[in-house]
Amino acid sequence: MANVETAHEYIEHHLTFLSSGDGFLGINIDSMIMVWLLGLIFILTFRFAISKGTKGVPGRFQCFVELIFEFVDNLCSEIFQAKDRLIGPLSMTIFVWVLLMNTIDLLPVDLIPQITQAMGIAHFRDLPSADVNVTMSMALCVFILVLGYTFKSKGIVGFIKELTTQPFTSPFLYPVNFVLEMVTLISKPISLGLRLFGNMYAGEMIFILIALMPWWLQWALSVPWALFHILIVILQAFIFMVLTIVYLAMAVEESH
Repeated sequence: MANVETAHEYIEHHLTFLSSGDGFLGINIDSMIMVWLLGLIFILTFRFAISKGTKGVPGRFQCFVELIFEFVDNLCSEIFQAKDRLIGPLSMTIFVWVLLMNTIDLLPVDLIPQITQAMGIAHFRDLPSADVNVTMSMALCVFILVLGYTFKSKGIVGFIKELTTQPFTSPFLYPVNFVLEMVTLISKPISLGLRLFGNMYAGEMIFILIALMPWWLQWALSVPWALFHILIVILQAFIFMVLTIVYLAMAVEESH
């Protein structure tokens, strides 16, 4: 446990970001470092797998990478019917990147904070997917892509018609349709980002609370929770990827 006096101080210490600036212009430096570091690990790892790939009998690591690739590729083919060169790489990046971020939650809660404290950094929150700024930023990027694909596929006129002519067909109810569809449209990135944030934040809090207990009780609780949390870590990355593909598929469909 960190060198703090009370449980409140311990929890506050682990939930405090290494930030620069205040308010809307503030930046959580620790989240940015972890996001870019894990992204670099993802790129270098898959680059290494490609460079060492063989046409003969593949090694275990190559099989693992190919398994992930085939899984994502098959999923994209089933959900996104149109031909597009971006969807596959985008889905792969989202799944692996979010999965790596979530996996940080399986490390001991004091491991990275103690390392950074030894380096003279007072606060360092190591789980980027428990930072609402990170998850909502990714969701906002997906939302911008959805709008881009919609305009590309249907044009501005088609986009406006989609917002005003359904679910009610009467022209007198077009304003009602517009309000309902705008709520649905805006709720997509909000729910996408907050779902990931909420699940990972809750998992992080449980690990922190377990760390406050006696050492013999920590092992009895942390191991079962960690095994269960592996499912959440994978599932949340999967859900974020699938919803991204679904939203983009809906953007290029003639009607939905």
